[in-house]
Amino acid sequence: MKYTEVHEMSPEELAQKEGEIRRELFNLKFRKATGQLDNTARIRNLKRDLARVLTSRKQRGAQAPAGGK
Repeated sequence: MKYTEVHEMSPEELAQKEGEIRRELFNLKFRKATGQLDNTARIRNLKRDLARVLTSRKQRGAQAPAGGK
């Protein structure tokens, strides 16, 4: 997944994508521990995708106008 794809997602889509990536990452780590994982590079790619999603969410939070004053 490219950052441009992540950048175009809505906040709701980002939250959903984060959940999907976390679940898939957990499953891959579990399969790796049991010796059933063939493509270990997928774990690294998912970690990068998760970082992209989290970075985008954090940037959007920082860009939101400050309320209260």
